[in-house]
Amino acid sequence: MAGRKRHSAEEIVRKLRRADELAAAGSTGEQIAAELEVSAATLYNWRRSYGGMDLDAAKELKDLREQNGRLKRLLAEAELEKDALREVAKGKILSPDAKRTAVDMLETTLGMSERLACKAVGLARSTFRRTKVADTPQDPDAELRGWLRDYAVRNPCHGFRRAWAALRHDQKRQINVKKVHRLWTEEGLQRTVRSARKRSGQSSAPAFIEADAPKVVWAIDFQWDSTVDGKAIKIASAVDEHTKQSVLNIVDRSIDAPRLVGELERAFTAADGPPMVLRMDNGPEFISEALRGFCAGRVGLDYIPPGTPWNNGTAESFNSRMRRELLNRNHWTSLLEAQVGIGDYKQEHNTRHRHSSLGYLTPDEYAAQCRHTHTPVACEID
Repeated sequence: MAGRKRHSAEEIVRKLRRADELAAAGSTGEQIAAELEVSAATLYNWRRSYGGMDLDAAKELKDLREQNGRLKRLLAEAELEKDALREVAKGKILSPDAKRTAVDMLETTLGMSERLACKAVGLARSTFRRTKVADTPQDPDAELRGWLRDYAVRNPCHGFRRAWAALRHDQKRQINVKKVHRLWTEEGLQRTVRSARKRSGQSSAPAFIEADAPKVVWAIDFQWDSTVDGKAIKIASAVDEHTKQSVLNIVDRSIDAPRLVGELERAFTAADGPPMVLRMDNGPEFISEALRGFCAGRVGLDYIPPGTPWNNGTAESFNSRMRRELLNRNHWTSLLEAQVGIGDYKQEHNTRHRHSSLGYLTPDEYAAQCRHTHTPVACEID
């Protein structure tokens, strides 16, 4: 069956003129339509649209109608693109993966064609159809991706920098930290970090002594946990502010001043001598006569102003990390289990945790090679 013929404006005007001649000769409407090889309805529509026009006017009218149709389609597509972008997300969509996801959503949710969806989000159709290397068996980073996923399962509180440090120093693999960050993000392992609110203002206390060498300042602090039966566990920790080593481990139901003094004496012996300063808050165990008498003439006591825990940031940071990585992830069935678990964590902190501030060395590795000596700067120690 022959396809439908589309007449140009010139042909329509010529056939209308021929129809007028046949009508003047006495032909009926059916005869005229058969002569012109069109239907009577088509002939009627032609007369309504082009009747009385010359050739140029008819051609101009048809061009205007075609142009108007194109403008309507363009306007409809533009409005559809705006609706699509409002439906997808606010702001710009930058990465190709995000654009692929947006195109899939537009096709399934709004029923848009692939061509129009790709145009709306600004993605080439060839890019949309191309399979990512990461989704193919030929992915060169497949083994590394698996290692990062296993690391994230073992250490859910760690970020990509600590994963990179483990690869670089523990696994002895030469790899760029930016590549680890990219793969870490692509695998969906990136965590939302909510930093504590920053405080501004100057302390009214005199300047603190700077921990510019080992055994200059030890920062001490307490924190609490509990066993599954609801009984309290008190934890005392001390950290060398220069080497980041954990030098004190007390875990008990309660810790009084005499117990603290006895454990500090053992810590001083293990470290081959006391530090110059103990930095702490104004807790009852720290301001006790027992501790002040023990430290008199040996160790200085640096009390931070009340309500300013940021002035003891090293101890607060250590406690916060232990809270996230250990205490919040474990339920202690007994005091002994807590003592063993916390003791192992502090030992692992000294031997395996790599600090960016120490050049990604562990505290023990840094302390073994540190040759810094303290330079007094107008400081007095009781």
